[in-house]
Amino acid sequence: MTMDPISDMLTTIRNGLKARLYSVETPASNLKGEIARVMKEAGYITDAVTTTEFPKKLVITLKYTAKAKPAITELKRISKPGLRQYVNTAKIPAVLGGMGLAILSTSRGVMSGVQAKKEKLGGEVICTVA
Repeated sequence: MTMDPISDMLTTIRNGLKARLYSVETPASNLKGEIARVMKEAGYITDAVTTTEFPKKLVITLKYTAKAKPAITELKRISKPGLRQYVNTAKIPAVLGGMGLAILSTSRGVMSGVQAKKEKLGGEVICTVA
């Protein structure tokens, strides 16, 4: 049993990128699936699929550039189980001056920081991707 499953998922992705793996597997959950969906929409990963057999796994297909460089250069957990980080619309972090992605859990679901600003929503900052 893990204390922070989201951190474990991000670490699995980080390690997979360092090892130049095509895809990585992590135990599936709804929140992990939504985080992967936002990363896919932003273009940081190629695909994320949940398997049907028990126990369910989330298979994340990693993305690389033409020169075999990872699409993700930095993946950082912001809100942790011991210290939650909540922000309002004005305080949503701009990652790399707007070139990166902040993933938030809002009252309307998991979404990117840009989308949350458009919808004037605050929430818990789960992680940042650059």
